[in-house]
Amino acid sequence: MSAESTEKLVIRRMLLQDLDDVLHVEHRAFTAPWSRAAFLGELVENRLARYVVAELDGRVIGYGGLWMILDEGHVTNIAVDPDFRGRKLGEKLLRTLMSMCAASGGRKMTLEVRVSNTVAQNLYRKYGFERVGLRKGYYTDNREDAIIMWVDLPPMDSVKAGGELI
Repeated sequence: MSAESTEKLVIRRMLLQDLDDVLHVEHRAFTAPWSRAAFLGELVENRLARYVVAELDGRVIGYGGLWMILDEGHVTNIAVDPDFRGRKLGEKLLRTLMSMCAASGGRKMTLEVRVSNTVAQNLYRKYGFERVGLRKGYYTDNREDAIIMWVDLPPMDSVKAGGELI
């Protein structure tokens, strides 16, 4: 992604009309993808859920979501279309989720990540997430373990008016 195309990247709230594109990314990114019904439930029924998409030139190329539970954010998923990986889009999505959480009064965030997904683990560590536990057999496709990670968020005054962490 050149500097020119970076300017055309937009991260915005996920809408119902994004579901086909989100499912395309989901199926390309994960071996145990969520169903349309799962995403629909998150967008329509789950009042705790907050989801965003990364859109490049009108094409959804990634997304992320979190649940806000009291003063904690739980990252449900972050996905980037494999054709666009290695361009810091996952990082932009994570920073957006962290900012959204802080702006909603969140003080901490948590997530689970596959033991084998060292790329994601490195990204999370870069933003202060620390390993605190293990969920044995967490993933349904192959019974892989999940690492539980947590981070303390910076105070709200460290968040810019546009919602991005300083």
